[in-house]
Amino acid sequence: MITLKQIQSLDAVVREGSFQAGARALHRTHPSVITLLKKLEQQLGFALFDRSAYRTTLTEAGRAFHRQSLRLLEDHAELAELADHLSRGRETRLRIVIGDVTPLAETLRILRGFADRYPRLQLDLGFENLAGPRERLLDGEADLIVHHVDPSDSRFEYQPLTHVEIIPVAAPGFLDFALGPDISLEAMRRYPQCIIRDTARHSEQDNYFVLQGAPCVTVGDQHTKKAVIQQGMAWGHMPEFLIADELAAGRLVSLAGCHIKGAGVDIVVARLGGGRKGEMARRLWEHFQEQATASPCASHGI
Repeated sequence: MITLKQIQSLDAVVREGSFQAGARALHRTHPSVITLLKKLEQQLGFALFDRSAYRTTLTEAGRAFHRQSLRLLEDHAELAELADHLSRGRETRLRIVIGDVTPLAETLRILRGFADRYPRLQLDLGFENLAGPRERLLDGEADLIVHHVDPSDSRFEYQPLTHVEIIPVAAPGFLDFALGPDISLEAMRRYPQCIIRDTARHSEQDNYFVLQGAPCVTVGDQHTKKAVIQQGMAWGHMPEFLIADELAAGRLVSLAGCHIKGAGVDIVVARLGGGRKGEMARRLWEHFQEQATASPCASHGI
């Protein structure tokens, strides 16, 4: 049977250019490496090395065998890394739920930095609306959420991440009267309002900015909601970071005023308070803390 030691010896000799140099790289004796590789050639039934020249080189068959053997060495290295990860009691998977008004690109940038540090860790990302992220956390279906929580809710432990402004907007010409700061709720009641569906399954659902009695268009995510509003099908509240370019270019107009109000939302990284936390969950929590320290929160990003 071909052994891992034989394959490692073959690769060392090829990389270092000679039997002697390969033996030094492996911290083995020169004769022991020669013996290992001669036995490997006997097992294979063909020569790996052309020994007719001054410098030992691979035969054509040897080159093909070595190329394939590199896959085994890579698999072995990955297996050893995984074994080390598991031996330290580290989780192999973390479940992270990102809320619908969370700046996604910057959140993923932070998560990518963590994933690059721990390639053996699987990140399961979920995307939920309104009360959905908090429900997943409370139900034990998430290790951590990036969303907004009630700061007085003692069930959660959280750290601030960023602040997002939510703005009521419509497409130009959607309303048949002039825009102004004194638009009344009654005047808006006859216009369709675009509402995002809450993904909470059993807990009390959030009901932000919904104008009772008005016709509505319901959607499943913020990007669809933005498209619906841009098409002039409805008006609605959107996170500013998603519509800043459209507002600046006049492709959307703000309806904010005395009666049609927006709101500021603090986006946090939250986990359940108390209880034992896994090592990787703790490290991810600390990673978010490091990022917050390195890059102070801005109003529309992280």
